[in-house]
Amino acid sequence: MEDNTNQIESLFKKTTDYGKTSYELIKLKALEKTSDVVSTIISHTFIVVIITSFMLFINLGIAFWLGEIFGKIYYGFFAIAAFYFLTVIILDVFMHNWLKHIVQNYLIKQVLK
Repeated sequence: MEDNTNQIESLFKKTTDYGKTSYELIKLKALEKTSDVVSTIISHTFIVVIITSFMLFINLGIAFWLGEIFGKIYYGFFAIAAFYFLTVIILDVFMHNWLKHIVQNYLIKQVLK
């Protein structure tokens, strides 16, 4: 009878250890996924900030240059604004779903990686 008790206690201890190990493994996998997604987002955010700064200064230069050509500085800014307005309309009409799918697929790949 004592042998059965020892076996049950051993089985209970092994089951408890297995549960704790499984829980730790799930925590570590979640931590890995989270750190991977966050590090990817941070690195891409840094690149976007650099590109945005570059685009800002290029657009300012073009706006001032066009303003000199048109005779008044603010005409250059109006021209740049009109260009971006048309670009947004074209992107929204023709490429909205395509861009949405690209972003969704990228996020899913990052999470399931």
